[in-house]
Amino acid sequence: MNTESSAGDADARARDAVQALYAGDAASKRLGIEILEVAPGRVRIAMIVRPDMVNGHGICHGGLLFTLADSAFAFACNSHGIAMVAAGAAIEFLAPAPQGERLIADAVETFRTDRHGIYDIAISNSGGEQFAHFRGRCARLRLPGPPAGRPPSSPQDVP
Repeated sequence: MNTESSAGDADARARDAVQALYAGDAASKRLGIEILEVAPGRVRIAMIVRPDMVNGHGICHGGLLFTLADSAFAFACNSHGIAMVAAGAAIEFLAPAPQGERLIADAVETFRTDRHGIYDIAISNSGGEQFAHFRGRCARLRLPGPPAGRPPSSPQDVP
């Protein structure tokens, strides 16, 4: 198999994994988040700051900036097709994001194993002005197993 074909297959698998996660993500959809680009470990998404997203200062609420970054983080860390969830995250607010601004969140994988990973997310606009920087740490999702002494009843019961 050639490298170009292999990379294309990996990109297609990443897009499929992200689309499947997005399909069930009511929060991201409600916020108007759109997926722009997907590759294994990398995602670019966007959201427009609507009037109902501003705080008392007339700028985008910090919790919504966190949510945008967290969505990019979730899509990027699940782009390999293995269920991962946030284990920790931090954000630095760098500049106020005004109403009407189209925010772009770029998520990049900086470290990953089968069990956990670290991702950096930059939130900026199309002109490159940066509004926030987010770092997330993910861990593999392991659903609880069956009670002791009982065989698994479904694939979800198997950790």
